[in-house]
Amino acid sequence: MEDYRRLTVDTVRRGLQEGRFSARELAAEAIRVGEAQNQASGVFLSFTPERAFRAADRIDAKVAAGDEIGPLGGVPLAVKDVIMTAGEKTTCASRALANFIAPYDATAVEAVERAGAVIVGKTNCDEFAMGSSNENSAFYPVCNPADPERVPGGSSGGSAAAVAGGYTPISLGSDTGGSIRQPASFCGAVGIMPTYGRVSRYGLVAFASSLDHIGPFSRTVKDAATLLRTIAGGDPYDSTAARIAVPDYPGDLSANVAGLRIGIPKEYFAKGLDAAVGTRIQAGIHTLEAAGCRAVEISLPHTKYAIASYYLICTAEASSNLARYDGVRYSRRSASSGTMRDMYRNSRAEGFGPEVTRRIILGTYVLSSGYYDAYYRKAQEVRSLIARDFAEAFETVDAIVTPVSPFPAFKLGEKTSDPLQMYLSDIYTITGSLAGIAGMSVPCGKSPEGLPIGMQILTNHFREQTMLNLGHAFEKTGGFEG
Repeated sequence: MEDYRRLTVDTVRRGLQEGRFSARELAAEAIRVGEAQNQASGVFLSFTPERAFRAADRIDAKVAAGDEIGPLGGVPLAVKDVIMTAGEKTTCASRALANFIAPYDATAVEAVERAGAVIVGKTNCDEFAMGSSNENSAFYPVCNPADPERVPGGSSGGSAAAVAGGYTPISLGSDTGGSIRQPASFCGAVGIMPTYGRVSRYGLVAFASSLDHIGPFSRTVKDAATLLRTIAGGDPYDSTAARIAVPDYPGDLSANVAGLRIGIPKEYFAKGLDAAVGTRIQAGIHTLEAAGCRAVEISLPHTKYAIASYYLICTAEASSNLARYDGVRYSRRSASSGTMRDMYRNSRAEGFGPEVTRRIILGTYVLSSGYYDAYYRKAQEVRSLIARDFAEAFETVDAIVTPVSPFPAFKLGEKTSDPLQMYLSDIYTITGSLAGIAGMSVPCGKSPEGLPIGMQILTNHFREQTMLNLGHAFEKTGGFEG
């Protein structure tokens, strides 16, 4: 078989139709490669061979009959383990759900399988998607494919590493405050956070319901566009999923971006930005200018309040959403509980890791009587101001270009003892999350140490096509390699 680790959606479909390999052979190779490397990489929490081979056999039968195989026909795909897959484990990388078997498929999972994708496994992540390094998994950390001594980013580190490490051409992750874009940047993949409501959240285990998104990872912008087109759309099971037309993202993809105005927010290029990252992002902006874009300096003045606002809102929502994991129904039940109160206390203490516990405690505090108005309500007011900053900016620019993270991937264990420093790795991504707009990370060269650096492209609500076109143009001009 040709080099499996370099396959894309198009090369998989073409290889199947030309008979160079079968979908079953491809699925078997994906699982073989994943299992062989998993002890060292930590990318997968579980593999799904029976499901994969059933899906692959359906594709092979269609190929033999000369039928259409679908836009993702035969393509191996990995799914973050916070997204429901019926009959398979969905653990959220938590001991609380270590043996939980999902009773239904997420809407996004149904969509990718309907489009012909072959799900080969569930990827590792920070517990309940809470983290920026994938070190909060209850089972084992994920290593960055670019440097095994460094983190892949989080919380979707496993899904990013699956693509960047050559295990699957595409994957699904989730983004709450940067959990797709930041690991895409750290690992050197394309990662997209769609507009809030563009993709159904049905079947995504909730962390912070007003901030959670499902989105794609890929090796190319076109593959990301294809996967996004597949999962986007309204859903009767999710009232927040927007029932508006979904563009043909891959079909409308264009490298002609001449005349587009790109905003460069001065707040994102201030103190704290690593020099190598700043240099690569500035080079990326110059590349877009050479393609005909016009760079315009803008201001997003409430950016400095974003970290505080985000962590008050997301922890409050996490406190509410995770209250269900009490040992009564489907989460871990402590064996050493004499009373119901002991069962609640012990089950949660044994099931949740330190970061999840920290966020539940903080969220419960900010929602408590006497503190709700001072903290939670104030954070929501700041969120509105941040959203207004973006709305005003998009009156004069078509997109905004920024770094994804202040620094490249850091070493495993480097920031685990300082949660506040860990939180700062999301400083450039959480603003877009709070505003509910679309954002993506595209590879933008490497640091002097050879570490991937990502460039963030943000666009207004439901303007993903503009974002994709800019990323595609950047890719075509060689910007990915720097």
